[in-house]
Amino acid sequence: MNIKLIKHPFLRSYLSFLLFLAGIFVIYIFGTSSQKPDKIETPKAINTVVSGITIPENLDFAGEKVPLNYFDVKEALDRELLINTYWQSQTLLIIKRSTRYFDEIELILKKNNIPDDFKYLSLAESGFLNVTSPAGAVGFWQFVPSTARDYGLEINSEVDERYNLLKSTEAACKFLQQSYNIYKSWTMAAASYNMGRKALGKQIQRQLTGNYYDILLNDETSRYIYRILALKIILNNPVRYGFNILKADYYQSIPYTELILTQSEKDLALFSVSKGTNYKILKILNPWLRDNSLTIKENKSYIIRIPVPGFRQHGELLKKEDSDVIEKKSDEEDK
Repeated sequence: MNIKLIKHPFLRSYLSFLLFLAGIFVIYIFGTSSQKPDKIETPKAINTVVSGITIPENLDFAGEKVPLNYFDVKEALDRELLINTYWQSQTLLIIKRSTRYFDEIELILKKNNIPDDFKYLSLAESGFLNVTSPAGAVGFWQFVPSTARDYGLEINSEVDERYNLLKSTEAACKFLQQSYNIYKSWTMAAASYNMGRKALGKQIQRQLTGNYYDILLNDETSRYIYRILALKIILNNPVRYGFNILKADYYQSIPYTELILTQSEKDLALFSVSKGTNYKILKILNPWLRDNSLTIKENKSYIIRIPVPGFRQHGELLKKEDSDVIEKKSDEEDK
């Protein structure tokens, strides 16, 4: 309707008023019928606390005092403690693995009169994984081929004794003892393990000092002792540094028996089955076996580790009296 066409002034004003009211009504109806969106709440900040690390007042490595009164020493240790405390997943796994291997390493160190703290050196080197470095160093003690052969470790296509925990630890003990005889310091012996004696000797001559805490070295070796110390501190008191681990969560030693092999084995998979296990578990217990066969020359022998009967292949180590109960429970669940 065109209001301008209505000539009567009163009627035209009346109609305009009615249209105005109609417009208000429409706006009201559509405005109230449409749902208003829910109120969006601003997300609350995560309640995470990141704090500094407590550094022990007194600390030593292999019986040699760490000069924590030096600002550079304290700051270097603080750095490694922070990294290893807040890299939670990595450090948690290291703590768990330590119980599987420490007992054997401790015995070998003790037999060779090497301080117990060197077990943390092995842990710092590899995290107790058979990793390979860019330089070709392998095993828990990270030997390169040339050094490994110098210390009597066999390396070929079938056998690599750098992966043999017993033999590689023995070789490491020989290296460390020789280094100690040169430097008269276990701390410097540890530094030489990372850097090499020739390179370390060059820096000693250049800087006129044989004290690890006074000498400027490459970044890796400068951090090396402090990383070892950080692992020692955390593993000796994991709860203090935020690692709450149940005793049952630690990885336990795999129970095994030893067999002396004097004849070649063409198929180690068949061999493992004949011994009541499988190839995978055989290689976990004997990572130094690098192929599916083992050639044994005349007058030569190898010691092979075989898991004890009742060993659970998924890694859960059970006491015999507990094993029967769990197997009985599993049978009942299957029914």
